[in-house]
Amino acid sequence: MDLRALRRAPLLGVLIAFLALEALALWFFSAWWVLELLIATPTSVGAALALLALIVVAAVWVSAITVGALRRRPWIRGGAITWQLVQVMIAIGCFQGIYARPDVGWALLLPSIIVLVLVFTPRVVAATSHEPEPEAD
Repeated sequence: MDLRALRRAPLLGVLIAFLALEALALWFFSAWWVLELLIATPTSVGAALALLALIVVAAVWVSAITVGALRRRPWIRGGAITWQLVQVMIAIGCFQGIYARPDVGWALLLPSIIVLVLVFTPRVVAATSHEPEPEAD
């Protein structure tokens, strides 16, 4: 990543930091889930493995978005928006029901709102709007 680009668009650095923290949280949760599967016997092994697969796919996706943001790729805005909307839906679910966890809901909702705002700031859009020139062979 070009440091001059971060000086021109410091909010891009904030966006990258939030995306990196989300990716790290997903990788941590993936490792924790594997540990849980090894320690405890799940009610449904199939459902537990399916959830693990979803978490790992999400971790890979958000990691790819983070790397793309470091490289100032235009496609990251759509990927970041999609992921944030998924998190918002999960957060809304955390505020409701018998097993409501508002603390988890807020922990998911607030960073999602921040990233959604950052993705649409003019400097971030400008910093990620142009494909970089191809490298010489």
